[in-house]
Amino acid sequence: MLASILQNVINALQWGSFYALIALGYTLVYGVLTLINFAHGDIFMVGAYIAFFVASFALTTLGMPGWAALALTIPATMVLTSLVGVTLERIAYRPLRRKGAHRLYVVITALMAGLILENGNLAILGASRKAFPPLIHETVYTIGGVSFTNLKIAVIISAFLVFAFLHWVVTRTRVGMAMRAISYDKFAVPLMGIPMDNIIVVTFVLGSAFAGLAGILFAMSYPVLEPYMGALIGWKAFIAAVVGGIGDIRGAFIGGFLLGAVEIMVVAFFPSTFRDLIAFTVLLAILTWKPTGLFGVAKTTKI
Repeated sequence: MLASILQNVINALQWGSFYALIALGYTLVYGVLTLINFAHGDIFMVGAYIAFFVASFALTTLGMPGWAALALTIPATMVLTSLVGVTLERIAYRPLRRKGAHRLYVVITALMAGLILENGNLAILGASRKAFPPLIHETVYTIGGVSFTNLKIAVIISAFLVFAFLHWVVTRTRVGMAMRAISYDKFAVPLMGIPMDNIIVVTFVLGSAFAGLAGILFAMSYPVLEPYMGALIGWKAFIAAVVGGIGDIRGAFIGGFLLGAVEIMVVAFFPSTFRDLIAFTVLLAILTWKPTGLFGVAKTTKI
């Protein structure tokens, strides 16, 4: 019984790590811009595909061993995925922001941007699925009846390291201070000499890079890629960020693990078809109890 519980906890930590990495991008952009970047799930998909092409190039064209290909794939994917996120901000969001467009139009633009990424992938690469190449030898360890792999542990550790890094950036660096200043009063920030556009670019770089990292880790864990792989997981990560309290990186991180834990526990005790139904019902109950999310704070509007 204890071994079964520990096994489910490890599985939940791994599954929740994917949600947490993606949810951090959602909450980072929302916290700074009050913008829900609905294309973020598809940026995760783009990251997985970029990782596929970089890894394939390193293995076949350069003839690199798997570990070296992985060492090249991780930074290359994070950088290239960041460029996709920044391009999206420059083309889709910045013009609307400068024109002072209503928030509804920005949300619609974000949805359209996600669909363009999905269907652009479909048009260019086709509907056939791609098998992600194995980069490391997966070793299974069994301790006291609990089994886990080196890849599963790497995924969990990566999520915690990313959270620690992001928390340090937001709370200890000048860029993080500028991010928080924009979130408090974006109109006063330019008067203080803070280059707001540059800070927003950094925000998209960080969020997209984390989504790219999630794409690599997900592709290594579940090595089948398809153009719509980012849609559902993106929505779930968004919901995890909302449940945690969107705009708060602690909330996004814990919300991701909470959603992962609920899904794994549902699969452990019920038929797998009940997973999304029960998981979303539990999350809905949490939002009904605390509409601002676990770490969210209600804001008042002055009139």
